[in-house]
Amino acid sequence: MPVEKSNAPIGIFDSGIGGLTVAKAISALLPNEELVYFGDTMHMPYGEKSVNLIRAYALKITDFLLNVKKCKAIVIACNTASAAAYEVLRDIHIGNVPVINVIDPMVEAVIADNTINRVGVIATKTTVKSGTYQEKFYRRKPTLEFTALATPLLASMIEEGFFNNNISTAILEKYLSHSELDSIDAIVLACTHYPLIKKEIDTYYKGKVKIFDSAEIVANRLKWILEKENLLTDKRTKDNLFYISDYTESFAQTAQQFFGSNLQLKENNLWE
Repeated sequence: MPVEKSNAPIGIFDSGIGGLTVAKAISALLPNEELVYFGDTMHMPYGEKSVNLIRAYALKITDFLLNVKKCKAIVIACNTASAAAYEVLRDIHIGNVPVINVIDPMVEAVIADNTINRVGVIATKTTVKSGTYQEKFYRRKPTLEFTALATPLLASMIEEGFFNNNISTAILEKYLSHSELDSIDAIVLACTHYPLIKKEIDTYYKGKVKIFDSAEIVANRLKWILEKENLLTDKRTKDNLFYISDYTESFAQTAQQFFGSNLQLKENNLWE
């Protein structure tokens, strides 16, 4: 692979701040890599929108990351967009750039753990309705018991900055006490926003339920792919870039908490 290709940035996108959890894990694991992040705050939450609409957003953002920012790989740091658009993006860009989704690495991590008998998946309505996790669990490990519960308020709550407080605790308890999640020994946080309330989820279960979140799992998958395709860079020469389609104070504050107050945050409405 040409040197200039390996020195190109990694493109990451999500509907908002959730994908920052993935971006932070990638930055920690691969500190030499330049990241270009796009948070589609104008259209969040994706979990309440149709598959066709989410797919259209994903295609537009990916076009920006590849053709304008010249990224060498795309990470769909959103479960809803992964369920709706991954196969389309993969097929369009096959042989050009690797496209990594957040669902397959999570499924593989769960089925590799033989201590798990019953797993619960919490996600947006669109992710649950897609049946993606359910189909993959059933096909890859038929003996595994699984259940999926839509938790539609969580992503919007987190996006607005309402986490680590009593409001999130009340909503969480309402969802996690649902009968669908009875007797689980593991839970999949199938939305990249949810790691921001991982501590509260662990507190609810008193540490007795194994929690799977996508951040480190996806970062490790990306590293493996970049190594395999000789796309790792030796030295970062530019700062990470963060784009949002509509400015929100909560995104700016969370991004600064994750990456420092000197991060470059730019507003870019791709749909103008």
